[in-house]
Amino acid sequence: MYGKTVRLKRLFPDPTRRLFSVPLDHAVSMGPIDGIEQLAPLASDLQAGGADLLIVTKGAVRELVPVLAPTTKLGIHVSASTSLGATSNRKVLVGTAEEAIALGADLLSVQVNFGVPEEPEMLRDLGIAVDQCRALGLPLLCMAYVKTADGGSPDDLRHAARAAADTGADIVKTSYPGSEEEFGRLCRTTPVPVLIGGGVRLDDEERFLALVRGTVRAGGAGICIGRNLFQRRPVLPLARRLAEMLHGGA
Repeated sequence: MYGKTVRLKRLFPDPTRRLFSVPLDHAVSMGPIDGIEQLAPLASDLQAGGADLLIVTKGAVRELVPVLAPTTKLGIHVSASTSLGATSNRKVLVGTAEEAIALGADLLSVQVNFGVPEEPEMLRDLGIAVDQCRALGLPLLCMAYVKTADGGSPDDLRHAARAAADTGADIVKTSYPGSEEEFGRLCRTTPVPVLIGGGVRLDDEERFLALVRGTVRAGGAGICIGRNLFQRRPVLPLARRLAEMLHGGA
């Protein structure tokens, strides 16, 4: 019990400071896409820019160890599928909370794709991971996505976020519901901290930054954004702008 409380306080040390987290787990599902061909140099730039938490797969920890700063939090993502398979939206557990602790993790990450036939199995896996994390005092982040044709209505996204929290997730990451008002409503109906995901890369950087500002105003606990950050060159200046925005500077 106390371990989870301590770790959550490290992730959210101040109510005015939002969490700047970056998922770097894409290579399993999508391959070595643009921006994550090599993790170590990217991780160095992200940390220099102010990122608080980096989320990787358990095998990728080997690339981070030489460059991971003592103050940077580590998340281990244990849900997997690939775009090579016929059921890419069906995520399965490929790791445990015990393995994550052994790797030095501050957080376990699990993904649930709502609205697909395999949703019940993923909810079962979320429940298994929640029980493992509770026993070890490790916070659990659920990446809660709605995989319908329209990406989910605001009602659908609220439902998915609440379902993830009520199944035991300590933090929920979800998609932007289309407006600041709807995101605020989602945050109010989700009883744990909510992080916004970036989704597909937006060409307009200022539009992306405006989205982040809006989520902060609406009550979001931070961001968990990958491609909209690491697929822009250079990464460091944008990371610094995001850190200023999330850590109370703007």
